[in-house]
Amino acid sequence: MNYVAILRDELEEMSKAFVQTLPTLVIALVILFATWIVARVAVAAVSRITGRTTLRDDLKQLIDTLVRLVVWILGILIALTVAIPSFTPAGAFTSLGVGALAIGFAFQDIFENFLAGVLIMLREKMNIGDTIECEGLLGKVEKITLRETHIRQFSGELTVVPNSMLFKNPVEIYTDQPLRRFDIIVGVSYDTDLSKAQPVIQGAVESVEAVDKEKGVVVFAQEFNSSSVDFLVQWWTDTVAQDLRLTKSEVVMAVKAALDEAGIEIPFPYVTNTFKEPLSLQQVPEAANAA
Repeated sequence: MNYVAILRDELEEMSKAFVQTLPTLVIALVILFATWIVARVAVAAVSRITGRTTLRDDLKQLIDTLVRLVVWILGILIALTVAIPSFTPAGAFTSLGVGALAIGFAFQDIFENFLAGVLIMLREKMNIGDTIECEGLLGKVEKITLRETHIRQFSGELTVVPNSMLFKNPVEIYTDQPLRRFDIIVGVSYDTDLSKAQPVIQGAVESVEAVDKEKGVVVFAQEFNSSSVDFLVQWWTDTVAQDLRLTKSEVVMAVKAALDEAGIEIPFPYVTNTFKEPLSLQQVPEAANAA
């Protein structure tokens, strides 16, 4: 048996088959290139249309992504039909069979994040620009895609979070409403007249410009602490107009200045040491003899 001749014949057959299919492959590549152009044009057209509406940015991104996905799926199916005449979409789905099930298990996380991304974009809450906290992660939402969400932490780091995490866990949205309530604890010494300290603290907080005057300020005597009587101070402020840290700093400084001016002490932690009564001088010799 001449193996060299058999190999030569096989290579010749393969080269002839490749030459015969070359035109269809070129046409398939042209179709893919045309698909790329059509996808760009379609997304640009849809973006112009949605840009005139009041849709949220994440919904606009979802529509753009779905349009691009549909165009590419149609283009790839047409290209495969041209390149492989025996290929049909129905036959492809039928031939997948158990393989499709295996692929589904292998990529279940991707599919889960994809579905979670669609649902996150469709719901009204948690939009781009919102400040959120989830599982200890606090930051501003910069981008929402079909698989992941980009959160910019206040320390500067960008965290890429799988959409399934944000969909399955509680998410606190701090900017859902423009006004948000905050509080601090203010302690005064035990010898302070509480009825005098309360209006002093309330007036100091109300003097801060960032504090919402319509919502008002509340000051409650809260508890007897180890070294002070503590007041719970609560106020409302616009989280969009000013940084919370700046507002809280202004409130603390205003309260401290007002209490100092009124002569009201903010006490340090006190430690009281108690000693047993010492022996008198007459009892010292007796104690020594007994020993």
